[in-house]
Amino acid sequence: MPELPEVETVARGLQGSIAGRRILSVTLRKTDFIDDPVAIERELPGRRIARVERFGKFMLLQLASKGDALELVAEDTAATSGVTRPEGIAEALLVHLGMTGNLAPHHADQPLAKHTHVTFVLDDGRELRYTDPRRFGRMAYLAGETLAAELLRFGAEPLLVTAEEFARRIRGSRARIKALLLDQRVLRGVGNIYADESLWSARIHPARSGASLKPVEVENLLRALQKILRKAIRMRGSSISDFVDADGVEGDYQQHHKVYGREGEKCFRCGAKIKRIIVAGRSSHFCPVCQRAPRPKSGGAAALQERGPRRARVQRRKAKRKRRLRTSKR
Repeated sequence: MPELPEVETVARGLQGSIAGRRILSVTLRKTDFIDDPVAIERELPGRRIARVERFGKFMLLQLASKGDALELVAEDTAATSGVTRPEGIAEALLVHLGMTGNLAPHHADQPLAKHTHVTFVLDDGRELRYTDPRRFGRMAYLAGETLAAELLRFGAEPLLVTAEEFARRIRGSRARIKALLLDQRVLRGVGNIYADESLWSARIHPARSGASLKPVEVENLLRALQKILRKAIRMRGSSISDFVDADGVEGDYQQHHKVYGREGEKCFRCGAKIKRIIVAGRSSHFCPVCQRAPRPKSGGAAALQERGPRRARVQRRKAKRKRRLRTSKR
């Protein structure tokens, strides 16, 4: 699923390509991923796209006021995407790409690709088309309080969050750090790839609790996260399966992954073999030497699981022997 760098890449491409264009008409085909198809058909024709930017893993196509001559915000997006404040937008088309979604402009005479579910005809003769083979994405027209409420559900922007706020959100929870990084209510936009990469860079095991991290570890994690996200954006994201940007170009950052997808390969830092475990229901790649596992609490089955099946069995056998000894001494 596209994460922050991939969505940022697409949003920047669309901002440069379609911002300022007016939508002449809308054609909907399959609509099971659209919140309210009727609202899109009713509200978007005749509207100008004032700006395209990222909000977490979403894209927002901000709409200019009805009947305006041109209400275009087209400044450089190099450092501004993702800074949207909920109260700063009146109306927008919200788009989530899901696992296989793509939103890109095409010449009108270009044949429709398979799985093209939405077409917006633009005033320059092009068509903005949304394709999605698996239809795990989302599209919704949102306005006013409904839009504000939707955006307020999400946490801090990782590229803009202060060290103090990041520490409060991380160290104030006993949840595992990997789960916290993936929780969109904590940080918006971070996914599995960049959580694993950042934790490896900061030498933090994915199963450690946020509350267990020392202040210096939290600082290192934020620094690593922001550095990795910015580098991934510069390299146009990671093309793991079929991700391409608005111009149909693949990203390059997958060539720089240190742990993600490298199970069984050597750690670039110490040479140990990269391992994979399940944390918060997601595969988590880490180095068992560079990222020391937390000590399991007595009787903590979940904690034992994080240290691997074999270690868990050994610990359970030891616990059984201790119980038998205590029973025999009574």
